[in-house]
Amino acid sequence: MNITNFFNIDERLLKFNAKALEKCTEQFKLIDDIAEFNQLKVLSSFIRNGVSEASMAGSTGYGYDDRGRDVLEKVMAECMGAEDALMRHSFASGTHTLTVALFGILRPGDSVLCVTGRPYDTITGVFGIDEVTDGSLADFGVKYNEIALKADGTPDIEAIKKELTNKKYKLAYIQRSRGYSLRPSLTIEDIEVLCKAIKSASPDTYIMVDNCYGEFVQKKEPCEVGADLVAGSLIKNPGGGIAPTGGYIAGTHELVEKCAARMTCPGVGREVGASLGHSRELYMGLFAAPHTVGEAVKTAVYAATLFELLGYEVTPKGDEIRGDIIQCLTLGDEASLVAFCQGMQSGAPVDSFVVPEPWDMPGYTDKVIMAAGAFTLGASIELSADAPLREPYAAWMQGGLNFHSAKAGILLAAQKMLSGGTLKIN
Repeated sequence: MNITNFFNIDERLLKFNAKALEKCTEQFKLIDDIAEFNQLKVLSSFIRNGVSEASMAGSTGYGYDDRGRDVLEKVMAECMGAEDALMRHSFASGTHTLTVALFGILRPGDSVLCVTGRPYDTITGVFGIDEVTDGSLADFGVKYNEIALKADGTPDIEAIKKELTNKKYKLAYIQRSRGYSLRPSLTIEDIEVLCKAIKSASPDTYIMVDNCYGEFVQKKEPCEVGADLVAGSLIKNPGGGIAPTGGYIAGTHELVEKCAARMTCPGVGREVGASLGHSRELYMGLFAAPHTVGEAVKTAVYAATLFELLGYEVTPKGDEIRGDIIQCLTLGDEASLVAFCQGMQSGAPVDSFVVPEPWDMPGYTDKVIMAAGAFTLGASIELSADAPLREPYAAWMQGGLNFHSAKAGILLAAQKMLSGGTLKIN
C-alpha cells in the first residue's frame, strides 16, 4: 500500500480501503467509458471549430472582434448540446451566472416555478424567497413559487403539471444538484422526464436548469433532453480545475442573446468583454474537464463505498447512477463532521496545515465548516467538503483533480475521525 510510505493510516482502515476499491471496480469501468465519450466529444468540437494558437490571444478594452472568445463559446455550445453559449471569466461565481440568466429571461410581473423544491441557500436571496432583498427578483416584481419534493426526495410530476396547467409561468427552474439536502441529485433521465412533463402542461414555459456539478457526469447534457437554458460555474466541472474563475450559459440562441444583454448591457450584449489573457485557461480547462470530472466521480464512488463499509448512511450509494459529482456522508454529530473536514484538509495540496473551524459564511443561515485546500479558491472540482452545522450533520463532499490524491484525502479524513474517537471500528 503506497500511502503508508507517506502517511500514517491505521491498519484497520487500510483493510476497509482494500474492500472498497474491490467493490468499486465495475463502477470505475463505467466512469471511464463516460469520460472517454465526453473527452472525444470535446476534442471533436475543438477540431470542428478550428481552435488555434491565435484563439488563445487575449483582448483588452471593449474586447471587440475577439475571435478566440467567440470560438470558445461555439465550442462550449456544442459540448452542452445547445444552439449557443456564453463562456466568460467575468462571471464571478455560479450564483452570479445563474442570476444573469434569470434576470436575462424574467421581466417584472413574470412568474417562475421551481419544480425541485426549495433551492440551495445562496440562490434564495436571488429569488427573494424568504425576504425581498434589495435587488432580488422579487424586488423587481418577479413572482416566485415552488413545488415541494415528494417524501422520497423526487420531483412531484403530477403536482408540477397541475400547477402549470392552472397558472401561467414564464420559467420553470430545475436545480440538478442536491444542495445542502439529502434528496437525490437529478440524472439526465430525470431531467428528461421533467422537461417532457413541463412542456406537455405548458408548452410556452421556458425550462432552465442549474447544471452546477453535473456537467460531463453523463453522456448527455440537459439541453439535449428538452431544457431551453443551462448555466454553471467554471470553477466546478467544466473548468477542469484549470479555469481560475468564470461561468457559462448555454441554450437556445434567443435566450442566450437575452442573457448577453443582461451580462453587459442592452444593445451591446456579447460583442464586448475583453478576455484579458484568460482564454488559454478556459480552453485548457474545458479540454481537461471530461477526464477531471471522471476522477471526481471515482472519488465520490470510493468515498461512498468506504464510508458505507464503515457503517455510515451515504447518498448516493457507491453503485448508484449519478447525476453530479457530489457525495453526501451522514456523519451523525458535530464532532464527527468537524473531524472529517479537518482530516480532509490535512490531505490537501494547498493549506494542509490549516485547521478548519465552523464560521458564519455569507449567504448561509447556519455556521458552515469547509475543507478546501485548493489551487483555486472555492473550486469545488478540487477535493473539498463543506456542511452547515445542523442535523443530520452530513458532509457534502465533491471534487478531486486526480483520484489517487483524493483517495488519500478521504483516508486521512477517516483517520482523523478514528484518532479522535468519533469513528469506532474493530
